[in-house]
Amino acid sequence: MTTTRLEPGDTAPEFTLQTDRDEPLSLTDLRGRKVVLYAYPAAMTPGCTKQACDFRDNLASLKAAGYEVVGISPDSPAKLAQFRERDAITFPLVSDPDRSVLRAYGAYGEKQNYGRTVLGVIRSTFVIDEKGHIERALYNVKATGHVAKLRRDLGLD
Repeated sequence: MTTTRLEPGDTAPEFTLQTDRDEPLSLTDLRGRKVVLYAYPAAMTPGCTKQACDFRDNLASLKAAGYEVVGISPDSPAKLAQFRERDAITFPLVSDPDRSVLRAYGAYGEKQNYGRTVLGVIRSTFVIDEKGHIERALYNVKATGHVAKLRRDLGLD
């Protein structure tokens, strides 16, 4: 299985997905603002919790710089709501149960997991500009330290 990767300048694939509050959220709803869309494998797992809490803890400074943060995973809206409540997540989490949006972003496909090739969500982060174009497409990111690196890359530190 070949996964198509997005590049800077590409149009960000449009989506409308259910949130952790069981409400629709579309990328077009965020047009005019910069968006950090990050893909993670599963809510309430150690790495995904660490990453979500890092985004939560940096949300005020990201928002001050004009960025909206949205997390995307294949989890159900109900599981995402549990995750939001348990870890006080303060930004939208969207559900992509059929993984179609994750595939469109190149964030679902073959990856290495403990030395084995498996099919799954590729931990990725996309920075989308105000007009809906990809500024940065980061694949195979680490859960720990990623937000700090992203902040440095965006010139926020």
